[in-house]
Amino acid sequence: MCTGRVDLDFMLRAFSNGADGVYIGGCWPGECHYATEGNYHALCNVLLMRKVLTHIGVNPERLRIEWVGASEGVRFAEVMNDVSKRVKEMGRLGTAEGLDLKRLAFKLEAVKSIIPYLRLVERERLRMHFHQEEEYRAFYASDEFNRLFKELVADKLAVSEIMLLLRQGPQSGQKISEILGLKPSEVSKHVNLSARQGLVTFDGNRRVMLALAGGEQARA
Repeated sequence: MCTGRVDLDFMLRAFSNGADGVYIGGCWPGECHYATEGNYHALCNVLLMRKVLTHIGVNPERLRIEWVGASEGVRFAEVMNDVSKRVKEMGRLGTAEGLDLKRLAFKLEAVKSIIPYLRLVERERLRMHFHQEEEYRAFYASDEFNRLFKELVADKLAVSEIMLLLRQGPQSGQKISEILGLKPSEVSKHVNLSARQGLVTFDGNRRVMLALAGGEQARA
């Protein structure tokens, strides 16, 4: 299977199922068997997901992509041994990062709910056409990418977490702020936006927010 077929959801599903590390192996850049240059597409998805993992407090080194040709049996063995070694050194997913399993599952579920949106963002706003792997890596490490991530992804993920929390029961703005580690002003901004989209309502008597039944959790 071409690495271009490796979806963001595949990576996230592996971590959600308890994998301590995820390795993706692909053809060397410039040697794609198809006209789509799927290996570069996979690289972009990996670099985007690594940024998401960092944002939710998971070590991004747990997700790795390496190029290995079909005839490079020795290199494949070396890479797999190194991947195994690094994952063991990092320790168990969540535990090593100081996230309990419940907190980790919550974070991963929030990401899962915006996967369709992330695909759209990657395709419409983040997809670049470079000629070298180093150019892709430089872009995903740039201030421009960080700005776009904050604008397009971080805020959407915060809304996803708020909605996921509210679906568990009514919460006050202060409680949401404490649980999610967001500033009260950020909670207010996200809740007001969600209310305008028909996702959230405010109970003035109890002074809590509630998720509206049937509201879509991750509208684009």
